[in-house]
Order: sequence, then C-alpha cells, then structure tokens
Amino acid sequence: MGVCKNLEPGKVFHFFEEICAIPHGSGNTKQISDYCVSFAKKRGLSYCQDDHNNVIIFKPGTPGYEQSEPVILQGHMDMVCEKEADCAIDFAKEGLQLYVDGDFLKAQGTTLGGDDGIAIAYAFAILDSSELCHPPLEVVLTVDEETGMLGAESIDVSMLKGRRLLNLDSDEEGVFLTSCAGGLRADCTLPVSYTKKEGLRYDFKLHGLLGGHSGAEIHKGRANAIAVAGRILKALQDTVDVQVSGLTGGLMDNAIPREITATLVIDPAKTAVVTEALKEWERTLRKEYAVSDPKIQISVSFGQMDVYSVLDAASLTKVLLFLRMMPVGVQHMSQEMMQLVETSLNPGILKLGTDALNVHFSVRSSVTSRKYEVTDRLCHLTEFLGGEVKLSGDYPAWEYRANSQMRELMADCYRDLFGQEPKLAAIHAGLECGLLSGKLKGLDCISFGPNNYDIHTPQERLSISSTERVWRLLVEFLRRAK
Repeated sequence: MGVCKNLEPGKVFHFFEEICAIPHGSGNTKQISDYCVSFAKKRGLSYCQDDHNNVIIFKPGTPGYEQSEPVILQGHMDMVCEKEADCAIDFAKEGLQLYVDGDFLKAQGTTLGGDDGIAIAYAFAILDSSELCHPPLEVVLTVDEETGMLGAESIDVSMLKGRRLLNLDSDEEGVFLTSCAGGLRADCTLPVSYTKKEGLRYDFKLHGLLGGHSGAEIHKGRANAIAVAGRILKALQDTVDVQVSGLTGGLMDNAIPREITATLVIDPAKTAVVTEALKEWERTLRKEYAVSDPKIQISVSFGQMDVYSVLDAASLTKVLLFLRMMPVGVQHMSQEMMQLVETSLNPGILKLGTDALNVHFSVRSSVTSRKYEVTDRLCHLTEFLGGEVKLSGDYPAWEYRANSQMRELMADCYRDLFGQEPKLAAIHAGLECGLLSGKLKGLDCISFGPNNYDIHTPQERLSISSTERVWRLLVEFLRRAK
C-alpha cells in the first residue's frame, strides 16, 4: 500500500479559480460541463456526459482500496448570478473577478458561486491527486440545481455502484445536514390591460435590501422587495391616485429580491405629496427592518410630461390585490425541530409586461402536504384574479435516516481532527439528496461544506481557512472509508 499524504488544499483553490473563470449561471452550463469532461479526458478518467450537461466521472480506488464500496462525491455546476446595480458583468459571457479580503474569497460586485463551485473544486483536487488514499470514486456533477434541481431530476444514475454519498453543497462548517425540505417553482401569470394617461413620469426604486437565500435565510425576516413594493403602491394609490406604467424586480426565484423599480404616472401638482410619502415610507421601513435591512432606501427620479401607457383601473386593482394578498415568507415552523422552518415561499422575480404581470415563486416545505397546501393558496388567488399558474421543478424532501454509517464515520473523523462535537441538523433549503435517494435505493447521504456566507447575494464570501479544514475532513473520511 502506498503512502497516503494529507495534501495541502492549494489545488482546491486552483480549480475553484478555473471554475470561476467560466460563465456557469443556471441554464448556461454547456461550457462548465465541457470543462469537467476535458478535466477527465486529460487524466484518463472514465466519464459520461448527458444531453442535459450533467457529468459523472469515475476513478478507481487507490492500492488497498480497490475492492472497497465506492463513495459518491456530489455537487452542482450552476450558480446564482446576482450582481450589484453598478456592476457591468455579462454573466452569460464573462467569468468572475475574484479577490481575497482577509480570510475571505470574494467576487467583485457579484455572487461568488461558492454555492456550489467549491464542490467541483474539492472533487477535482481529489481526482487530480496520485497520493491520496480513497475507495473507488463516482463524482456526480449536476446542472440547474438552483432553478429546480433539474439536473438531478433528469440524470441517469443507474450505472452508479456506490450507495455512500457525500453532498458538498452545505455552507456551515461543522454542521452535517441529514435531511432537507422539498420544493417547487410556481410561475404566476396575471393578464393585464393598459390605457393612455397624460401625466408626469415618476420612478421610484426600493433598494439597499440585504436579500439572501430564500431557503437558508428565509427565517431571518429580511425584507422582500416585491412584497414591500406592493405595500407602498397600494398606499400611494389609495391616497394620491397614482398610475402604474412599469414594475420590475428580483433576479432569481430562490433569492430574496433586494430591489425593485416602479414607474408611475402622476399629476405634476402631486409631485411633492408623492415624494414626501415615499420619504415617510423610507423612515417607516428603516424602523421596521432596522436589524435585518438597515440600509433600505427609496430613490426617486422624474421624467417628462407626456402621454403614457398605464394599467387600466381593473388591472391596477388586480395587480395591487395580488401583491398585497400573496403569501410571502415563513408559513409554518416545524413542530418537531425547534427553530426550523417547515414551510415557506418566496416571490423572487416580478416583471410587468405588455399583457401580463409575471411573478415567480420558490415554494419549500419538509412536509409534502403543506408544500401543496400553500401552492394551492397561491393558485387560488391567481386564478380568482383571472390568471394562471405553471408549476415546475417539483422535488421531494430528503428524509432523515435513523441509522447512517456515513454520519457516524464522518462524526468520528471530525472529533478526531478538531476535538469538537459536530452538529447534526436539518435545513429548510433544498438539496439534491432527496432526488438521488429516490433513484438509488438504500443511499446513505450526508451534506457538509465550508463556511460560505450570504450566498445568492453579491456579499457572498467563502472562508479560506474553513475551506482548508473541510479539505482535511474530506481527505480523512476517504482514508477511513476503506
């Protein structure tokens, strides 16, 4: 048996940098998928790539581990593409601009994609090594996890022999996830009509919100720009009789929206009244969200007097009713696990088009019946107002496994390496373990990863020291998984 070395994690950051140089937002995964295939080819590793861009790479066990049960390393290739308003990056064509800030790795003005590029980086650092000890490896890299786990849903895993899976899509070191919520995407379409109205164009922008992951951070009470804008618009329309010409906000259904812009048409004589009302709303919101969103802000700008297309009276009533009555945020807390969100939904994208208002929701629950109950409420509201709802990306919850050898071995490794007791937890966010468990009978899963903060926002930052410690944990687990 050869000498097994606990390699330094430099190759992890090397591969992560290569990944970040490739555009790989959800729905734009062909290039990153081909990169994974090229990686395997250069090292003589067996692989398969399907029509959806999912990739599986195989590596035999090292000497002495050849007959060991395989271990599956799993993560997803796509990232959430969020950016600051003044960032000019074209996510479809350009890579990220990385920089180091103390212990953190960040991207200039954008999300970092540590969720889940770090999984690929860990896996490739192991596959690239000729010195680490490990059982046969089956590396499963899926696409479009962030938009409904479409890759995990479509991938054929019938060729996999392993029933031990390490999901590298968690973001809190020392916390081993053992179950997660299920979810779906609901796209609500509400028909609208326009009329002509003469007046002053008046734009207001709600911004400065913190946003965040619509599953992992939904319990923090952060302001949802879409819901807050609905509240403001209803109040303005009640008191000043404003007309709505345009409305757009949010970028991803699974990210709490950080900003929204409304284009109004008003009587120029009411300009001062509207401006003062919005200043008062800013004061109110800063008080309400002083802890979660202390930098919340409303900015205004003026256009010209002209004749504009605005929502007619019936359409405006329907839109405001929808925005005020739609369910938002935490709906139920778990009765079995304290402080765990059971059911929630997040309106993440809103676009007012020429003939319809479109609002895209991410619905999550660890209780299947509750997932469909809150979805039914959303459908009932939309259909009552003459609209329709399209459901997609329905994925199951990952249920807790009472007896898990994976969990026990990983916990032993953690205690021995760091002298601390790991925390076992469930998460309200979705993980691909649920879908893959349904495809691989008897699958034993655990999800873990390094500290990665404010994912799905431009403030995302990956801890360098935590990434190094998790590397040590992963290497040690594979050494013991003979």
